[in-house]
Amino acid sequence: MEDNKQKRYEKPKMPRSPLFWVLVALLGLLLISTTLSTSSYLRGSTEKVEYSAFLQMVAQGQVDQVSIGADVITFTLKTENKLTWFYNTTGIKRYQTVPVNDPNLVDRLTAAGVTFGGESQTGVSFLGVLISIILPLAFYALIIFFLVRMFKKGGSGMGAMSFGKSSARMYTVSDESKKFTDVAGQDEAKEALIELVDFLHQPEKYRAIGAKLPKGALLVGPPGTGKTLLAQAVAGEAKVPFFFVSGSAFVEMFVGTGAARVRDLFKQANEKAPCIIFIDEIDAIGKKRDAVGLSSNDEREQALNQLLAEMDGFDASKGIVVLGATNRPEILDAALLRPGRFDRRITVDLPDLRGREAVLRVHARDITTAKDIDYAAVARATVGASGADLANIVNEAALRAVRMGHQAVTQDDLESSVETVIAGTERKSFVIPEAEKRIVAYHEIGHALVAAHQKNAVPVQKITIIPRTSGALGYTMQVDEEEHVLMKREDILAKLAVLTAGRAAEEYACNTCTTGASNDIEQATKLARAMVTRYGMSDKFGMVALETNTNAYLGGDAQLACSGDTAARVDDEVMRLIKEAYDSALAILKQNTAKLHDLAEYLLEKENISGEEFQRILSQQDEKITPLPAGGETAV
Repeated sequence: MEDNKQKRYEKPKMPRSPLFWVLVALLGLLLISTTLSTSSYLRGSTEKVEYSAFLQMVAQGQVDQVSIGADVITFTLKTENKLTWFYNTTGIKRYQTVPVNDPNLVDRLTAAGVTFGGESQTGVSFLGVLISIILPLAFYALIIFFLVRMFKKGGSGMGAMSFGKSSARMYTVSDESKKFTDVAGQDEAKEALIELVDFLHQPEKYRAIGAKLPKGALLVGPPGTGKTLLAQAVAGEAKVPFFFVSGSAFVEMFVGTGAARVRDLFKQANEKAPCIIFIDEIDAIGKKRDAVGLSSNDEREQALNQLLAEMDGFDASKGIVVLGATNRPEILDAALLRPGRFDRRITVDLPDLRGREAVLRVHARDITTAKDIDYAAVARATVGASGADLANIVNEAALRAVRMGHQAVTQDDLESSVETVIAGTERKSFVIPEAEKRIVAYHEIGHALVAAHQKNAVPVQKITIIPRTSGALGYTMQVDEEEHVLMKREDILAKLAVLTAGRAAEEYACNTCTTGASNDIEQATKLARAMVTRYGMSDKFGMVALETNTNAYLGGDAQLACSGDTAARVDDEVMRLIKEAYDSALAILKQNTAKLHDLAEYLLEKENISGEEFQRILSQQDEKITPLPAGGETAV
């Protein structure tokens, strides 16, 4: 297993840069120079004088200290300026003379009060040697050590001296490599990538007919849909090296660094061809160039220009395929998307009903599940979920199974995990005042009751007033039996009525209104505004697009594209639609007042009502509601 992991990840080895050896040589010369100068300083300067001059200096009282040796006499003068350190007196100028046969020398020195001896009195202390020589040596050695470490990190892009090195991670084929079987819910995207894999396996088949493989393919879609997983699966199926790098790795504060890293990446890929280069979040480097001001010459644009040049320059016949991934295709530079660069644009969208079921089954392969799992039911309850969301749901179900002491993941675990991911975990210890709890119960029953009495509304799956960690004090879950691609005008109006029904129930049954409807109001306003400005479902404006959505994949905010007067009329129309929906919901509640009170009281008692219980109570006449036995409660 360890061998496979080592083979799976391989960091390209980088040769020593000539700059490294130049720096080492300069540091060595500096070290030698410093050592010599320090040693010379400690020794001080020496001047030779005649013996007669020495005797004259002694007689005049200028001599301070004398060291009498066998072959030379060394002395210092009192008048010399001395450099004094806190630990010793060094840097003293010394004088030397050749001794002669002078038996009166000692007497003369004694008479003049000169300190003398057989050894020098001005030697350097051990502490001075330590600080002046050893510590500089240690300092320069430390610098060299860090330089070596920096250059060793050159391949990872982390070293200070590796600005031009690519930070791409290279994965080689192993038994753990991803395959197309690991990707579910993206059949169309996989089909578009199969041709790339086939070319990498049999390039001669394409060369024989003169066909050229697209140099690049751009994976576009919302976050969590499996763009990176698809790229890894392509590499695993093709059995070729896989270079992974983020677009932000090419953008640095130093001008020219990004371009150098792009060159280095393609150089490595050319050496490992055939291979796949995957640039995740390519919008970080491929953003549209701006010709205004100085931004047209910044680091990011230089890196982009180098990427364009490299994609034009490399030979696709060698089997180098460039894959990019982004959830912001609208901001990419047009030069990056033209034929000859990223030739193909592959949409990796949110999975549909069948796709979500397939994704759930793929992720459930690694956990122990019960035999009666209904993945289709879970898929119906997760409309709009991405592959990453579904993987999280399966994992939450496994965690709940362990927490509940189950031997395998059950249907109840999966359905409860859907709630956990959507609304958060239950806060059973959170105490709500009884009066407020009653308002929450009427609020949620209002949603459910209006939904049940409208032909185009989505069926109710569960009603609860147990607070959640997301901040919700309760919620009504609706799950459609079928998945719809289009929304009719009647469907939207029914949804508006359901959204406003919570506030209508508060005012009708409790004679008040609370902040609990804030999220409902926000959703209703957005939906009504979309009807007017985007869907053309308003009789007042007709088929006129009055707003634009800057980024559909990230749910970007829509921007009005109309005059101020038109915007004011749009606001009036939105308020009219919401008012009509509110009136419709209030009318339904008034027609079913008895059921409203009965269901609210039942919800206060049980705290959870399943869809089956809700439908059973609705089908009963006005007789008293009979609660289900303890085992009949269904928690979703």
